[in-house]
Amino acid sequence: MRYYIIAGETSGDLHGANLIHALKSADADAQFRIVGGDRMQQATGETAVIHTSQMAFMGFVEVLANIRTIARNLRTVKADIAAHKPDTLVLIDFPGFNLKIAEFGKKINIPICYYISPKVWAWNQKRVLKIKRVVDKLFCILPFEVDFYKKWGMEVDYVGNPLLDAIADHTVNPRFLEEHHLTDKPVIALLPGSRAMEIKRILPIMANTSRLFPGHHCVVAGAPNFTEEFYGQHMAGLTLPVVFDATYDLLKHAEAAVVTSGTATLEAALLRVPQVVVYRANPLSIAIARMVIKVRFISLVNLITDMLAVRELIQKDCNADRIADELDLLINNKEYRDNILENYDLLADKMGEPGASDHTARLITAFLK
Repeated sequence: MRYYIIAGETSGDLHGANLIHALKSADADAQFRIVGGDRMQQATGETAVIHTSQMAFMGFVEVLANIRTIARNLRTVKADIAAHKPDTLVLIDFPGFNLKIAEFGKKINIPICYYISPKVWAWNQKRVLKIKRVVDKLFCILPFEVDFYKKWGMEVDYVGNPLLDAIADHTVNPRFLEEHHLTDKPVIALLPGSRAMEIKRILPIMANTSRLFPGHHCVVAGAPNFTEEFYGQHMAGLTLPVVFDATYDLLKHAEAAVVTSGTATLEAALLRVPQVVVYRANPLSIAIARMVIKVRFISLVNLITDMLAVRELIQKDCNADRIADELDLLINNKEYRDNILENYDLLADKMGEPGASDHTARLITAFLK
């Protein structure tokens, strides 16, 4: 089968790469064309039609500012799909872009598989009607999504969460601390996000927070689509170590973490690192989001456990002093720290076992056959 797989951001690239490996096992004749990042390129040996670094725009205002780039990307991908006529489109998250591609694929009679459901439960729930119309098979990775879609009369498959696969497959580097010259002090992990706009807004705050913890190494997890020089421009005049392609090793060796809201909050929790979740974006984007979003929390950890399992500091609360206060509790208050870890136990129970990529690959190949 010929699979055309589209992921528009770093987390989707990771899940896409794992799914590609699983599809190769399930389908000996699998061929791939991709829109994705470095990991998907490595998994397929193919160059991405468009790289994720040219696609990931987050927030209402930011999307409007890049509307021409987004429109150009859509035209490029549609033309490429029409030229190559794959046996299926496998769309990974990234709904603003991928639902338009699904609609296009449906018009030219290409079966549509959607892996990692759009977060329609958070806002504009009527988008489910479009999903029902243009998506043939939907694979969900959050346990509460099955009941949500059932309320709309849609049957979906819960396949488990691919982060469980990635973490289970990870082998800890026992020399991580030595290789990065981090052996003399405990480590605080700083995860500023994977989009340029997030890093520009949040990393300077994280860097200023690090000034208040001179007894720790504050280490930045670098996304593969940016350079060390790019990170250095946004460190508020400091020089903090940046590690690339080693986020899990960093978290495994960290005493606590400051994590930008997104997939990384779930990764930190599954790796059992006490964390504070932060987010800061364009004020207008946040104001619009607060009017339309229908969920109580921004962190996946809190959404899945349906409770305030980890602290969230958003907008004006996302500042060095507030973050430092929370870090101090995570590091020095045993009762507080233990409570976070107990909340992670609840999360693990809800998440289930590894195997999402293999499960999804089997369902896709069975559907196509």
